[in-house]
Amino acid sequence: MNHNRPVRPSNALEAVASPPADVLFPLPHIPEGLGAVRRRAARAMEQWCIPSDLADDALLVVSELITNAVVHALPPASLCLSRQRSKAAWALRIEVTDAGPALRDHGGSSRLPEERGRGSTIVAALSARSGTMTYHGGTTRWAEIQVTTP
Repeated sequence: MNHNRPVRPSNALEAVASPPADVLFPLPHIPEGLGAVRRRAARAMEQWCIPSDLADDALLVVSELITNAVVHALPPASLCLSRQRSKAAWALRIEVTDAGPALRDHGGSSRLPEERGRGSTIVAALSARSGTMTYHGGTTRWAEIQVTTP
């Protein structure tokens, strides 16, 4: 996904009536700063009128993906939220892009071994689809949470 492209609504009224389709947040590369990113993501989902149960699941996915980027990857990292629609359904796409794996020892973590390594399982359980794209200079981990329209 090209995060630098402008979002161009089809007309001026649509630009005023609906929030942007993509929201990009830079990630601070310290665990203490991630709460602010989660709060900003929650506000974006609220502006998009995403149902609270879906937003709760999405925030857990956001938390898992951004924590993974800060703990295990090189900076810079960013979170992109986007809405993707089709005729029968729409999906909230969550992408976290980083500069690739960090080559450092995480053995000093205060977390117990059984508390680590659950993130990908949680993301897979809460999303309709998820995956990883690796390319020269970085990695994007993504998940889509789908809702069927009534």
